[in-house]
Amino acid sequence: MRKKLLIFGSTGLIGSACKRHFLEENSFDLLMPLRNEVDLLNQDQVRSYFIKNKPDYVILAAGIVGGIQYNATFPADFIVKNLTMQLNAFAAANETEVKKFIFFASSCMYPKVCEQPMKEELLLTGPLEQTSASYAIAKIAGIQMAKAYNQQYQTDRFAAVIPNSVYGPNDNFSPEKGHVLSVLIQRFHKAKMANDPSILLWGTGEPRREFIYSDDLAAAIGFLLPQTNIPLPLNIGVGYDISIKELAEHLANVVGYQGEILWDTTKPNGTLKKLLDNQKITKLGWEPSVSFEEGIHQTYNWYLTNEISHECLSTSV
Repeated sequence: MRKKLLIFGSTGLIGSACKRHFLEENSFDLLMPLRNEVDLLNQDQVRSYFIKNKPDYVILAAGIVGGIQYNATFPADFIVKNLTMQLNAFAAANETEVKKFIFFASSCMYPKVCEQPMKEELLLTGPLEQTSASYAIAKIAGIQMAKAYNQQYQTDRFAAVIPNSVYGPNDNFSPEKGHVLSVLIQRFHKAKMANDPSILLWGTGEPRREFIYSDDLAAAIGFLLPQTNIPLPLNIGVGYDISIKELAEHLANVVGYQGEILWDTTKPNGTLKKLLDNQKITKLGWEPSVSFEEGIHQTYNWYLTNEISHECLSTSV
């Protein structure tokens, strides 16, 4: 019998990339319940779904995510809802003895001031960046859950991966909830269409970020899923970063915006540098295959085809 793979969050950025990867691979029967089928905040619903469907593998790609502004506005939602989803999913997976459970953590868990590139061993060695502390603490708790379940039940069932900034199709492009790359695509496109002479961005543009294309991340999960004794946690990165200023200039060029880019230095920068040390996963034999240039073009093309078409449809109705 074919094994069952359960993907929570299959319509989001990471979950939809996993869906594409495993549909193309055709190695599992996929279970991809929507929120109206299984509410991860409801313990009874989650437990009943696991008992009824008996998944062999689980990818937890659902959660409350957003950029600096959204984190600052809804810190209670970020910690409470993410913790609740994790608690419910972990418990049900352990009770039904799934073979492997993949939990997505976040690079914002690393200290605000951290040795670069950031090794997994540097977690909890310094204070967090406060603009994302609630989200980071929820994710740190998820890593400890994985370690605790594995230790107490003498298993390697739970694995926790730490990707850096993920981008690609099905990203959230709204200024309120999106991350920097997707928000900049949306803003540059709007400015281009409005013929705005300039665009004002937050911060100084100096912070540096590492970006991984969602399909590369999904391929990494496909690579890890059958493996045993995966290092916990495990960074998944591309090995290089760029400044937000360089990112903005690159995206403006891809979108075709020719106005002036201005910076509001009264707004927060966030952590100045977040580059992952990816030595452990590369030693296992995985490496990314999508170049940054290719990923950006594919993401913008998806935005034009899907987001713009949806906005036009909504406006015409």
